[in-house]
Amino acid sequence: MSLSEYTPGPHDPQFWYNLTTGEVEEGQQSRSSQLWGPFATREEAENAMKTAAKRNEEWDNDGWNS
Repeated sequence: MSLSEYTPGPHDPQFWYNLTTGEVEEGQQSRSSQLWGPFATREEAENAMKTAAKRNEEWDNDGWNS
C-alpha cells in the first residue's frame, strides 16, 4: 500500500537535500537524520547549502550583535 492511499487529496512534491550524498531527493527517501527540508522546489533544495552559508554570513555580520 502506498502513502497516497493513506493521505487524501493530491500533494505537491517535496524536495529534500541529502546531507550525506549532497544530492536532491524528490520525496523523503533517506533517513530523516540525513535530510534537510522539505523544500518546495528542486532548485531550493539544490541551493540549500549556499542559502545557509549566505544566511550564516549575514548573521555573523549583523544578526547576533544588532
